[in-house]
Amino acid sequence: MRRRLLALVCASASLVSACGVLPGNGGGRHTVTVWLMKNSASQDFLDRFTEDFERSHDDLRLDIRIQEWTGIGPKVQAALSGKAADGPDVIEVGNTQVAQYVQDGRLTNLTLESMRDWHMQDWLPGLAEPGQDNSAQYGIPWYAANRVVIYRKDLFEKAGITTPPRTRDEWLAATEKLNSGGTQGIYLAGQDWYTLSGFIWDEGGELAKQSDGVWTGTLDAPAALRGMDFYRRLQALGDGPVGADEEHPPQAGVFAGGKVAQIVAPPGLAQAIVQKNPALKDQLGFFPVPGKTAGRPGSVFTGGSDLIVPRNTDDRDAAVAVVAALTGAKWDTELARTMNYVPNKTTLASAVADEEGVAAMAAGAAHGRATPSTPLWAAVEADNPIKPYMTRVLSGGDAKKAARGASQRITEELAPGLG
Repeated sequence: MRRRLLALVCASASLVSACGVLPGNGGGRHTVTVWLMKNSASQDFLDRFTEDFERSHDDLRLDIRIQEWTGIGPKVQAALSGKAADGPDVIEVGNTQVAQYVQDGRLTNLTLESMRDWHMQDWLPGLAEPGQDNSAQYGIPWYAANRVVIYRKDLFEKAGITTPPRTRDEWLAATEKLNSGGTQGIYLAGQDWYTLSGFIWDEGGELAKQSDGVWTGTLDAPAALRGMDFYRRLQALGDGPVGADEEHPPQAGVFAGGKVAQIVAPPGLAQAIVQKNPALKDQLGFFPVPGKTAGRPGSVFTGGSDLIVPRNTDDRDAAVAVVAALTGAKWDTELARTMNYVPNKTTLASAVADEEGVAAMAAGAAHGRATPSTPLWAAVEADNPIKPYMTRVLSGGDAKKAARGASQRITEELAPGLG
């Protein structure tokens, strides 16, 4: 889930090395081992951060080791269990992965630092909330990425649309105008459940809810059904396949074909579009997914990374110092500028205001959310019942009946025996 989103956002980023152990000054320093994921930061950023950190912490040396996403779950679990030789003191994990690592008390509780020193009230909710367990903070937000609307400026101008829509009603009206003369008003695949999730959240609904420690699917709740109905109305203003997601076929290629006015995607996808159709280089614009009112952009699924500290670290203070530096304003904004990410705090959004796509992403991230914070959610996505539910509704099926079936499937995965 997260890999796919960030692969699009980071398409233009320079690659870090396969094993980025950075040099430090030996002499009496205590080594702090940090696992970061491939493509999360450029090598130049890591070099500059390491030099600055070691200069201001003359008793510490950083050993930054770059990890591959493939197979990272078992590797992290082994490290948290104390089974990995020369294990890490700080680990980067996907924001929605924290729930599966916090079990059995294997992560360091960082609530005190978060409240006292790190201004947790300003964190992006889509990064902060998945890092919590029973109100305790274990995952510390690092950076975010989310979807925006990528649009054709020339087609908007031709249709007489002078400013991007800011409300759902304006969005529908503009898209209906654009959907003519062989041009799709929007290309929205029928099974783009990430985009649907935002519409559900805007209506006050949820994919699943927890009560007394038990999770149940809630796609059949009235609010969630309203979100699906808006998706249906928007999706009908184009020719997106009702039985496929946004990667089948890849929507960058469809958009590059020249007959689509809008898509919902991370702004980094623009590079792939221009590579396929260089004529669109100066024609692409970005705006946040519109909300129900002009004063609040729509909710979006937020991907990104948190930093965790294993409980078995042999130097908690040193690990906390690294987390504080990486997620602090200085280096978090530098990372955002370098990699075209959204910074971890809403108060830092101005740091990326000069980049239209990233600025639109940051506006949406302020209202970002993540999937239900339970380690069992991975089982839901493995054979995702939300996708066929969407297809049934878009094919004219009974929405309430289809939603009840999908909700039951979600409950079966999250609370076996209740579904």
